[in-house]
Amino acid sequence: MTGYLDGLFSLEGRVALVTGGSSGIGRAMAGALGRAGAQVVLLARTEAALADTAAQLRAGSCQVTWVSADLASRAGVERAAAAAAAPFGEPDIVVNAAGLNIRPPLAELATAGWDRLMAVNLTAPFLLGQRFGPAMAGRGWGRIINIASQQAIRAFGNSGGYGAAKGGLVSLTRSQSEAWAPHGVCCNAIAPGFVATPLTREVAADPVRSAALAARTMIGRNGEPADFEGIAVFLASRASGYLTGQLICVDGGFSAT
Repeated sequence: MTGYLDGLFSLEGRVALVTGGSSGIGRAMAGALGRAGAQVVLLARTEAALADTAAQLRAGSCQVTWVSADLASRAGVERAAAAAAAPFGEPDIVVNAAGLNIRPPLAELATAGWDRLMAVNLTAPFLLGQRFGPAMAGRGWGRIINIASQQAIRAFGNSGGYGAAKGGLVSLTRSQSEAWAPHGVCCNAIAPGFVATPLTREVAADPVRSAALAARTMIGRNGEPADFEGIAVFLASRASGYLTGQLICVDGGFSAT
């Protein structure tokens, strides 16, 4: 049985780039990919958080390094992509988990805020796909995993720009799949339910809102970063070779209610 599962899910010999890999869902997914055998490059802004995450993963026998960059800058994304490919070689797996949410009512969202939301949540995944997707296709194998949001399929108050960007990310996922799936590159998106992370700290700090969100799930609780470890390994592995262009809701049934 172990040999069979290794054949399906092992990531030995693969290189994974995980944006937003120093916290929250990205950190959990990076750890899962590393424990499954991938060499992992973490990409985020804060050096201290990156160094701490890398140290913890290395303590668990993962091969990991990190690159610090601001994904709101196109030049920063290009520099980061070049740096990320240096330690272990070109990535076979790209996870776009970095996110930014600015929360004024839509009528009060300034153009500068809109631009930054689009840059981090949509343009950076596009640029990284353009950088690494064709090379994956040329090698005949690859995985792109984009972390979307419930707001890609429903509106939430005071997050209009974020929702628009995440809706675009789901469409980008389908376009990436159309471009590269015929060459062995499976591209999928994940829509988490509510998970307490640095991105959602404002809501997580409100026990009434948190409880209301948990009550809307079928499982009866909000998500945790560890809930995304299994889907990360599945979507990054041979096991998902016939799954592409999809939005997968990992949300305890939230989207089904």
